Amino acid sequence: MLLKLRIICLTKDNCYCDAINVIDKSFDDDPKNSGENIYGSLLSMFFPDYNSSSDEEKIVSGFIMLLNIFNDIADEENIDSDKLIEYAILWLSYKLNQKTQNGTTTLNYFYTNHIKTNSHYNQKTIDDSGNKINMGVIDTKIESMNMNIKDISNFYDSFKSLCNVYSELDPEKTQCKTCLENAGEFFEKYEKLKNVSNTIEGSPNSQLWSSLLNDYEKFENKYNSV
Repeated sequence: MLLKLRIICLTKDNCYCDAINVIDKSFDDDPKNSGENIYGSLLSMFFPDYNSSSDEEKIVSGFIMLLNIFNDIADEENIDSDKLIEYAILWLSYKLNQKTQNGTTTLNYFYTNHIKTNSHYNQKTIDDSGNKINMGVIDTKIESMNMNIKDISNFYDSFKSLCNVYSELDPEKTQCKTCLENAGEFFEKYEKLKNVSNTIEGSPNSQLWSSLLNDYEKFENKYNSV
């Protein structure tokens, strides 16, 4: 049985960002950052037989752990599971583009050959038995995003800018520190990438943009008085 990880969210809006930050910290290999090494042990706790012999194995383990956390978030916080799957895919693509040198070019190829064949991925924690996030939806999303890994990872920069917006907000007073700067940075990246991407309605790019823009508009509507 896999260990269940819970993320304590200050607000519903930044819950998935908090989850990704936790996973990212587990990828910090710098021995100087001793405080972050606690997060590095999460993978070993989550996967008792964890073996970090390669970047690919570590990324696969991180992706599976992120999906499990997102499943709890979707259930407890009532957040759209399709959006969470898309954001998990953005993280996966970004890490693959950042870490691996194996020549893999498409997300679907990596998913089919390295994730779907992983025994932990096929355990009941990510099955179809009532979970908000399940393999059928993940399969469909990744098949529809049969794009170059580098192209998908480009969306991640915009996503992280959006996360920075929520991270800088005071959930008690709704006062903004540098969130407006991060919001401007997000919108600038959004427009720049949108102009060079295929945004045909219904395309994978269009779906990603829709999720990102909807979350940005939520920020505008909720905090337009800060």
